[in-house]
Amino acid sequence: MNRRIKEFVDIGEHVSLDELIARLSEVRDLLPEGSGAELRLRGDDVFGRKITIAYMRELSDEEAEMERRYTEASREAKVLQLERLQAELGINDDVPAARASLRMVA
Repeated sequence: MNRRIKEFVDIGEHVSLDELIARLSEVRDLLPEGSGAELRLRGDDVFGRKITIAYMRELSDEEAEMERRYTEASREAKVLQLERLQAELGINDDVPAARASLRMVA
């Protein structure tokens, strides 16, 4: 599956410069090719600050399987809802499709 998801790595507020450089180097080495990583400073003076690294990665096999099951279940639910709406509106298969059918948009 070619879908990608956004993953986050947080680095706390109180780290030495050497620790920060080592951690950033480690994260950079572990990033997948073409991940499009971004570094941001998040937070405020009240709740604290974090350095956040966001990057895109491919779905794992387990995540892809869950996504596939969810997509199938969602599609089935939409088909049932479409059929119910067509029945309520009195649309049947005898009427020409160009005039009377509803189409499902995913």
